[in-house]
Order: sequence, then C-alpha cells, then structure tokens
Amino acid sequence: MSLPVVLGLGWLVLANVAGMIPARDNHWARAWALIAAGLPLLGWIWWEAGWLPAALFLAAAASVLRWPVIYLGRWLRGVAGR
Repeated sequence: MSLPVVLGLGWLVLANVAGMIPARDNHWARAWALIAAGLPLLGWIWWEAGWLPAALFLAAAASVLRWPVIYLGRWLRGVAGR
C-alpha cells in the first residue's frame, strides 16, 4: 500500500473522530479544515495509486462530509437554474 493511500485512510479515521467530538458551530470549522487537507490528498492518491483508489477515497470522504456536499449540490442547482 502506498503512502498516500495510508494517509487517506488516516484522514478518514481523523474525520470520523472529529465528527464524534461535540462542537458549537455544528462542525463547520473542522469540515473546512478537513476539506483543505483532503483535496490535495485526493490529488496525491490519484497521482500515485490511480483513479480507482482516488474515487473510493472521494466517495468515503463525501459520506463523512455529507453536509458540505449537500450544500454544494443545492448551490449548484441554484446556479444552474438561473
């Protein structure tokens, strides 16, 4: 297993633990930090391991960070409807 894949798995564990800790801002600060760390990691996984592990990481990350993905979809739908 390559280093980016191992780091991606560690990111997923960290994201799940961060989601279990109570927060007053509904976890948005942690979500932005995880997104900022996860996007370059996604590119690195794609570069080193290929598109399939990157797609699996993206799907797992989207399931952990589902509310930012839902809000992005709503925003895109609103922009496309104009």
